[in-house]
Amino acid sequence: MGYEEKRKQLLDEANALIEEGKLQEATAKMQEVKDLDAKHEEEAKARADFEALNAKVVAKQSGFTAAGETVPSGKQPEAKDIFATEEYEKVFMDHVQKNTPIPEKFQNAAAKSGVSDVSALIPTTLVKEIIREMKSYGNIYAKVRKLNIQGGVEVPILSLKPTASWVGEGASDDQKVQANTKVTFSYHGLECKIAMTLLASVVTLEEFKSEFIRLAVEAMAEAIDKAIINGTGSSQPLGITKDPRVPSANVITLTEEEISSWATWKKKVFAKMKKAYRKGEFIMAQGTFDSYIDGMVDTTGQPIGRVNYGIDGGENYRFGGKDVETVETDVIANFDDAAKSDVIAIFVNLKDYAINSNMEMRTVRWSDHDTNQEKQKVMMIVDGKLLDPSGVLIIKKDVKTQAQPTG
Repeated sequence: MGYEEKRKQLLDEANALIEEGKLQEATAKMQEVKDLDAKHEEEAKARADFEALNAKVVAKQSGFTAAGETVPSGKQPEAKDIFATEEYEKVFMDHVQKNTPIPEKFQNAAAKSGVSDVSALIPTTLVKEIIREMKSYGNIYAKVRKLNIQGGVEVPILSLKPTASWVGEGASDDQKVQANTKVTFSYHGLECKIAMTLLASVVTLEEFKSEFIRLAVEAMAEAIDKAIINGTGSSQPLGITKDPRVPSANVITLTEEEISSWATWKKKVFAKMKKAYRKGEFIMAQGTFDSYIDGMVDTTGQPIGRVNYGIDGGENYRFGGKDVETVETDVIANFDDAAKSDVIAIFVNLKDYAINSNMEMRTVRWSDHDTNQEKQKVMMIVDGKLLDPSGVLIIKKDVKTQAQPTG
């Protein structure tokens, strides 16, 4: 059993003990969760340290750097990342707050990364923290696959989403990814504009780092989450609901009467889930879940849609044995407010969607003449696409036609 499965099992057991009033046993079970988390973090750190050491050994033995550039005989590349130092963090803080020029030694290093002299690379330490926070703040972004491959290159889907089969054995065409199916990632710029007034009063380096990360994460995670669902593919990632490769048979409509019926969901939605693609989750507006799904029962009276209240006060939503991720109405419309043919829910395994980015971020000072404010634009290159659209179900609102009176 993997870490996530084991953790979920322990939390469910602790929650059940709380509901039974067995608080002492529940406390012991929660301690098991904490011990499991600590062990997982230690293992992850040990693995990362090992991989870093192993990469250095391989590079030294092969005569190549990690980027594939030949190392001159007798010389090894400098391993230290000057953008991960406290010195550069302070330089970056002064540049953002006071527009102090970046020292030449950092500009020269940035030039090797292809960054122009009018912008400044965000310190590596801040970038890592931004990415870590985005995974917790952006509920959808946290679940998709992350890639770092060259843009503009056609990549066979099978190299990103491999499959295994016995030699000589065939597979049905509707449940395998074709080897000739390719995906190409582009270079889309995502920018977050932070008003200087929000950072000017910060005094210490730690306060600056904390505030800068918070402001960047909130805006960028929200933008990426929206793009994963609704992105047009033009100057932004191609969203799940806009991907023309989703089979037309996977687009389902539900009326107000049908969305409240478990029998209809079972026949029109769950029956469309192929066996190979049932490890997905529903994504819908909070209002749709609260109004139509929560409390739904099957023909025997067993609950089908429900809310599980975690020991940490969080709410976990389930429907028909599947997880439900609820979103704001600017991501997916609430059923009551949606127009005919608007998307009101999707079913997808988010691991079948990939975000591609080198996760290198930079800032550019910018004057907003409309508001007379000095701002810092945080910029990064991001693209995203479905790797396998075959398992996606898109559910749209239908409006029942009123019968015309006769006579």
